Amino acid sequence: MGADNSSNEEVAPKEVHVHDDSKTKTGDDVEVGEIKEENKYAYDDSQKLGITGAVFLILNKMIGTGIFSTPSSIFAATGSVGGFLTFCGLSVWLEFGLAIPRSGGEKNYLEYIYRHPKYLATCMLASQMILLGFSSGNSLAFGRYILYAAKGELKDTYAARGIGVACATFAVVLHAIAPKWGIRLFNVLGIFKVAVLIFIVFSGFAALAGRRLVPDPGNFENAFAIESGEGYGGGGAYAYSNALLNIVYSYKGWENANYVLSEIKNPKRTLTIAAPLAVGGVTILYVLANVAYFAAIPKSDLATSEVIVAGLFFRNVFGDSAGARTLPAFVALSNLGNVLAVSFAHARLNQELGKEGLLPLSRVWGSNKPFNSPAAALFLHWIVTIIVLLAPPPGPAYNFIVNLYTYPGAWINSFVAAGLIYLQFQKKEPWNPGWRTFLPVTIIFLLCNAFLAIVPFIPPSDGDFWADGYPYYVFPVVGVGVLLLGAVYWSLWTKFWPAVRGHKVVAERIIDETNGEEVIRYRKVKTHVA
Repeated sequence: MGADNSSNEEVAPKEVHVHDDSKTKTGDDVEVGEIKEENKYAYDDSQKLGITGAVFLILNKMIGTGIFSTPSSIFAATGSVGGFLTFCGLSVWLEFGLAIPRSGGEKNYLEYIYRHPKYLATCMLASQMILLGFSSGNSLAFGRYILYAAKGELKDTYAARGIGVACATFAVVLHAIAPKWGIRLFNVLGIFKVAVLIFIVFSGFAALAGRRLVPDPGNFENAFAIESGEGYGGGGAYAYSNALLNIVYSYKGWENANYVLSEIKNPKRTLTIAAPLAVGGVTILYVLANVAYFAAIPKSDLATSEVIVAGLFFRNVFGDSAGARTLPAFVALSNLGNVLAVSFAHARLNQELGKEGLLPLSRVWGSNKPFNSPAAALFLHWIVTIIVLLAPPPGPAYNFIVNLYTYPGAWINSFVAAGLIYLQFQKKEPWNPGWRTFLPVTIIFLLCNAFLAIVPFIPPSDGDFWADGYPYYVFPVVGVGVLLLGAVYWSLWTKFWPAVRGHKVVAERIIDETNGEEVIRYRKVKTHVA
């Protein structure tokens, strides 16, 4: 990619040529035929997100199942609850988002930083985002909380998974055939889930005042003590990394708007306002919600409650009443909002990969037909979500899904943070995006993600290698394997297939400066000349 590096201007150029510049051909780069004349991509202003929509796009991904489930696993691993420096990651993504205000998120940032070998970083990211960028965790949580509201049982059954399939299908179909209504619905659900969290917070204040149905758990007498014993952490660095992964999962979502910047009105201004507002509001609610949990749930129950911490809270405060059954249904609606937000954003990333000709059937995945929405890219997201949702047998699959979804992102985040440090200090191309992340903030974010990426390979100090029902090294090995699979795909895509076929597909992207419409042209280009 080229760069316009004048102060407060876009780093990315208005015209982008993907794979190779088809206008400048060499002896090994001869056009042999045009596959398709052009595909046009344009959204009217009624489909673009403003500040409110961007806030709820971020908020809906951040508030999914994590705050209602993972505080128990965090407590089990560390003996106390904690927070995460989300604003470090937000600042890094804000700097890149203002510099390159186009849909695609990390795809654009890695392409800009790591230009050689060309598209290797993009292929590795594509492997992670397509294979692991699913909505399975929150779809499964939706089904489990619906059954919990109906039957009082929160189990990983195929009935719950069937409801999860319906949840994911509804989200994808709505975004595909009625994209405006999809946006409106996740806005409404965003307001709703904030209201649920506020209700939990005030219920926690009531519990602190003694209005609960259980004895005082006494958690605030020595709130920061590290507990030991059954159900508590004792796995050393491995346990803390696992807990940190759960915290990251609970707070993950600050990057969601960066995936769809081309569909946001005035993206630089909107992102600058919406992202800090969403992350700041959610962080405050999370802290207060964890205080509420501590006010009504004993530490021993927090450590062993698996994924039902919100259900325990409702029971201890309201009892086994109809109201207590209704509240988990509200949590299920929060999960639905997350699925809507994730499918909306990740489908746009899939579409960007299709626009570059990087995927098989790229013209299909990159299309906006037939509803002026990325229906095919949404379908690709749906396929992976359903496979991951149905394939693992009932059992310890939930924690595995959470870890597998989050872990490879630590490697990607590390490379993005390291790249930002390089950009800020290199002299060849001045870097002036309009937002500056202080070096200590970037370093903290880098070290945190490096810790998450490396430590899971270290055996737990307590020797319990099968604590989650599978060997401790499974999810880091699988996570890294997925990234390496992207490298294998890159070698096939750039070396093997062109050599066998004698040509490659070139995707040319042009953005019309007058109306902002993007045109994609796919061409067959010879790679060898006799």
